Amino acid sequence: MKVVFMGTPDFAVGTLEEIVKAGHEVAAVVTQPDKPKGRGKTLMPTPVKEAALKYAIPVYQPLKVRAEEFVKVLEGIAPDIIVVAAFGQIISKEILELPKYGCINVHASLLPAYRGAAPIQWAVINGDKESGVTIMQMDEGLDTGDMIDKVVVPIEKEETGGSLFDKLSIAGAKLCVKVMADLEAGVAGRIPQPEESTTPYAKMISKQMGKIDWNRPAKEIEQLVRGLNPWPSAYTSMNGKNLKIWSAEVLEKSEADEAQTGQILRADKNGLLVQTKEGCLNIKELQLEGKKRMDTASFLRGYPVDTGLTLGDK
Repeated sequence: MKVVFMGTPDFAVGTLEEIVKAGHEVAAVVTQPDKPKGRGKTLMPTPVKEAALKYAIPVYQPLKVRAEEFVKVLEGIAPDIIVVAAFGQIISKEILELPKYGCINVHASLLPAYRGAAPIQWAVINGDKESGVTIMQMDEGLDTGDMIDKVVVPIEKEETGGSLFDKLSIAGAKLCVKVMADLEAGVAGRIPQPEESTTPYAKMISKQMGKIDWNRPAKEIEQLVRGLNPWPSAYTSMNGKNLKIWSAEVLEKSEADEAQTGQILRADKNGLLVQTKEGCLNIKELQLEGKKRMDTASFLRGYPVDTGLTLGDK
C-alpha cells in the first residue's frame, strides 16, 4: 500500500517502523511542528520525525492538518491509506474520505473504553486488570469509529504508565500491520461502537494531577503513583520541599490507631510508611527536591526522617 503516516510521540514510532518493515510504501509522514525544549529553547523534532528521517521519508509538519493547502498536498500524494497513531490533531472529513481504505487509527485502549488523549495512564490509575489496542476506522467523532481489530494486554501488579506504554506500542504496531493486510485482502471486519463509552473520557494528564491527597485510600494513591510514572509523577511535600514518589506498596492495616492522614508511621530500610484514609502506603522509591531518585533505604541514610512528620500541605 501507499501510506501516509500521521503520528508524533514515541508511542507511534514502532507502528511507523513496522509498516516500513512490512514493505509498504510510506510516501509521507505527518507530525506536529518542532517544539522548543530545554533552557536554550532549542527546537527539537518529534520522535516520529526522527524515525522518518532515518528512513529518508518526506516529513510534513502543518500547524493545521485540515488546512486547505495541506489537504491539497495529501490529494497530490494520493495515498491508499492514512494510518494515524497519537498524532494530536483533528482529522477533517475531507481527509478521512481521501484514501481508498480511509484512515485507520491505532488507539491504546480496548474501545469503547477510554476514548480520549491519555488512555494508558488512566487504565493504570483506575486499577484496571487489562488494557490493549484497538485499530479502528476513523470517523468524524472522537475515537468513535468502527472497530476493526483488538489485542488485549494484561496490566501487571507493578505496571506503570511507562511500562504499559511500551507494551501497547509494540502490540499496536504489530496489530496495525495485520489490519492493513486484512484490509488489502478484503477480509477485515468492522464492528460499530456503542454511542456511549464504558468509561469516563480519558482526559489529558497534567502535572497538577500528581499531587497526592493523603485523605484518599492507599490503594488509589499507589495506582496514581504507577499511572503517572514516569511523567509527570505523583508528588507530595516534606519539610517544605517537593517529594516525588516513584514506587510504593499498599499495606491494608494501619500501625497506629489515631494517626493523621499523611503522617509518617515508620522510616527504615523497608520504606517510608505513611497513613492514608484507608490503610497505609509504604514508599519504596522517592526523590526529594534537589536530590537524585533513589530507594528509600539509601535516601534515609543521608536524610534522616522522624516518625510523626506529616507529608503534604495542611
